[in-house]
Amino acid sequence: MIELSLFPELDSELQDKKSSTFEDNMKLPIHRWYRYTAGFSATWVAKIIEEEILNGRTRIIDPFVGSGTVALESTMHEVEAFGLESNPYVFKIASAKLLWNHISITKIQQASRQLIQRAKEIDTSVENYPLIIRKCFPDETLLRLDALKNACLEIEEGDIKNFFWFVITSILRSTSPVGTAQWQYIQPNKSKANVLDPFAAFEKKIIEICSDIRKCSLRSSNHKALILQQDARGEVDIPDNWGDLVITSPPYANNYDYADAMRLEMSFWGDIENYKGLKNVSRHLVRACTQHVSRLKNDVFDMMESSLLEPIKEELRIKFDLLDNERKNHGGKKNYHLMIVAYFYDLAQVFNTLSKKTSEKCKMCFVVGDSAPYGIYIPVDEWLGKLALNSGFKSFSFEKLRDRNIKWKNRKHRVPLKEGRLWINK
Repeated sequence: MIELSLFPELDSELQDKKSSTFEDNMKLPIHRWYRYTAGFSATWVAKIIEEEILNGRTRIIDPFVGSGTVALESTMHEVEAFGLESNPYVFKIASAKLLWNHISITKIQQASRQLIQRAKEIDTSVENYPLIIRKCFPDETLLRLDALKNACLEIEEGDIKNFFWFVITSILRSTSPVGTAQWQYIQPNKSKANVLDPFAAFEKKIIEICSDIRKCSLRSSNHKALILQQDARGEVDIPDNWGDLVITSPPYANNYDYADAMRLEMSFWGDIENYKGLKNVSRHLVRACTQHVSRLKNDVFDMMESSLLEPIKEELRIKFDLLDNERKNHGGKKNYHLMIVAYFYDLAQVFNTLSKKTSEKCKMCFVVGDSAPYGIYIPVDEWLGKLALNSGFKSFSFEKLRDRNIKWKNRKHRVPLKEGRLWINK
C-alpha cells in the first residue's frame, strides 16, 4: 500500500530546507561513509544535475569539494566533473570515496581480512602518540588502532592502501570514549556512551561499504570525475572555458576552524604533533576563521583597495571599522574585522578562477549563509553576488532556504540569519 502525505507541499518545503545540510546523506549509500557537518544534500545535487543535463550542461566544477558530494553524484549520472580541495585530509577522504567503482567488493573483503589478521600479529605501542591522542583513547583501544594503522602502512602504495587509510580514519571517533563527534572540535573532558572496539568498528565499516557498493553497482557508472588537491583561489588544472555548471558551498564566514576540526585524525596519523602543526593546513584554506588572520594587519588595507573588492569596498570599510571598534568591548578581542576582509578577498579570487574556467552558458549555485560577528550583520549573499559580477558573470539571485540563529538562545548575538542558494549566471 502506498502512503500519500496529507500535506505534500509541507513535505516539499521541509525537504528543501534540509537540502543545504548533510543530514539526509547519512541514509544514502557511499555518501554516508564519512559524516561531513558542512556538507549539503546529495539528493538535491542529483536533482540539479538531472535538470541541467536537459539544458545541455554536463561539465561540472566544484571548487570546494568537501566530502565529495558533487563529485560522487557526477559519477552516478555519467557527467564530467572537476573538484578542487586544498585541505590535504579532506582531499584524501573525498578521493577515497570516489574509489567505490574502482575496487571490487571481492578485493576489499579479501584485503580487509588480511589487514585484520596482520594487525593481530603486529607489536604495537602507544608511547609515540601526542598527548591529545592519549587523552582521547584508552591505551587498550589505542594499541588496537595502532595495529590497524601499521598494518595499513605496510601495504604497498596504491588504491587499496588509500582506501584502508580512509576506513581507519572514518572509525577513529566512534572508537573514542571522549567528546569527539565527527567534524567537531575535540572535547577530552566530555564522554559518550556508545563506543566501538577498533577491530569491530573496522569490520562493521567494511560490511557497510561493501553493501553500498553492491547497491550502487546496479547503476551504470562511467567514472569521469577527478578531484584535484588544488586551491581554487589560484591557478588550477582545469581547461579554460570548460565548465558549464558549478555546484558548491564555500566555507561560511562563521569562525569555524576547518583545520582544527581534523586535529584528531592528523595527530593520529603522525602528520602534526601539536596545534602549531595546523598552520601547514590552514594556509591553504579560505580565511573564514580569526585564528588564520592574525598576521594580516599590514596587508588588510591593500586587500580593501584591490580591484577584486571594488564593488563592495565602501560597505566593507564601514563593517571593518565597526568590527574593529566592537572587538575592544569583548574579552577575546577577536580579529573579525581582518577575517571579513580576507574572506571576501579569497572568494573574489575564486570567482576570478571560475570565470576563466567556465563557458559562456555556465550556471552556478553557491549554497551560502550570512554572518553577524559580534552582532554586526554581514550581507554575505549580496556581497558575493556583486563580486561574481565584478569577475565577469552577468546576473545573480538569492533563494532563501531557511532561517538560522532562531532555534536556540545565542549568547553572542540575536541577529536573525539565513541560509540559501546564490544563483549566478554568465
